[in-house]
Amino acid sequence: MRRAQPYFYVAPTVVLLFVLLVVPVVLVIGYSFMDNVIMNKNPQSVGLANYVTVLTDTNFHRAVTNTLFFTIVSVIAHLVLGLLFASLLNSPLLGRTSMTLFRMVYVLPWLFTTAVIAILWRMLLNPNGVINYLLGTNIEWLSDLNLALPAVTFINVWAGYPFFMISLLAGLQGVPADLYEAAKIDGASFWQRFTNVTLPQLKPIIISMTLLDLIWTSQQFALIWMTTGGGPINVTEMLSTYTYKQAFSNYEFALASTAAVITLVLSMILGILYVRHQKARD
Repeated sequence: MRRAQPYFYVAPTVVLLFVLLVVPVVLVIGYSFMDNVIMNKNPQSVGLANYVTVLTDTNFHRAVTNTLFFTIVSVIAHLVLGLLFASLLNSPLLGRTSMTLFRMVYVLPWLFTTAVIAILWRMLLNPNGVINYLLGTNIEWLSDLNLALPAVTFINVWAGYPFFMISLLAGLQGVPADLYEAAKIDGASFWQRFTNVTLPQLKPIIISMTLLDLIWTSQQFALIWMTTGGGPINVTEMLSTYTYKQAFSNYEFALASTAAVITLVLSMILGILYVRHQKARD
C-alpha cells in the first residue's frame, strides 16, 4: 500500500492531463483521416486525402510562407533588441534613477495583454492615427498588401522583446567580472570582450530562449486575428488563422484538424530540440 501511495498523489494530475491534453490530440488526429466530421453525422475514413488537400492548397502555402517570415524576423529582432537593451541596462554608466526609469519603459510592452496591444497599434497605425500624423502620410498600414505583414511583424517584435531582455539581463548579471578584467589586461577590445566573453556565457540562455520563441511565435493567433484577421487577401494569413478559418468560417473541420496536426508535428520538432538542448545543458 505504501508503494502505491505516491501514485495516488499524482493520479489527479495525470487524469487531468489525459482528459485535457491526450484525448483532444488523439481526437483531432482521428478527425484528420475522416471526411467532414461534426457537419457529417456518419463520417467515413478518407485516408490521407485531407493531407493531400491541405498540402496542395495555395492558401496553406501562403500561410506557411507568412508564418516563416513572421517567426524568423520576430525571433531575430527579439534576440537583437533584447541583447541590446539588456546590455544597456547592465551598463555601469547609468545611474540608479536612470536604470529604474529605463527598465520600466523597456519592460512596458510585456505588461500589456494581446488584446490591448492589438487595439493600441490599430489606433496608432490607423490612416488618421499618430504614426501617419508624425510621418505626414496617409498610409493604411494594416490594409496595404505590401505593408500589412511587416506591420504585424513589427507589432509582435515590439510586444515580445522584453522577455528576451529580462532573461538576457539576468544572464549578463551572472557573468563573472573577473573574466572581463582578465580580457582587459590581455588587451581585448570591447568587441573582442563581447564575442569571446559575453556571448559564450550567454549561449545557453540564447539557445533556450530562441527555441521557445520559435515555438510561441509560430503559433501566434490572437495578435494576427485582432489586427488583420489574416487579410487583406491572405497577405498576413498564418498557420493558426488558416486552421481557424477552415473550422469556423468554412466549417471544414476535417481539414482544420489536418492543418492542426501538421502544425503540431512542426511544433513537436522544435519542442524535441528544446528538450534535447536542456538535457545537454544539464
